[in-house]
Amino acid sequence: MYASEVSPAAAPLGSVTTLRVVQLAQRALDAVAAWHKARVTRRELLLLSDQQLADIGLVRGAIAEVADSLARR
Repeated sequence: MYASEVSPAAAPLGSVTTLRVVQLAQRALDAVAAWHKARVTRRELLLLSDQQLADIGLVRGAIAEVADSLARR
């Protein structure tokens, strides 16, 4: 069978596995990027005083939750 005779619906051998590996790697990179973004946000918010946090409508106890929420966006 020649290449021109191959059905267009047939995927090359191993292409589905390759796609899944690439998708897994992308999800892992996305998770690491979200973790890093949350960590940086948390660190910056922790540097603010209680008055500065109050000015932006936050309390110190909500910093972790806010940082994680922002990182998932």
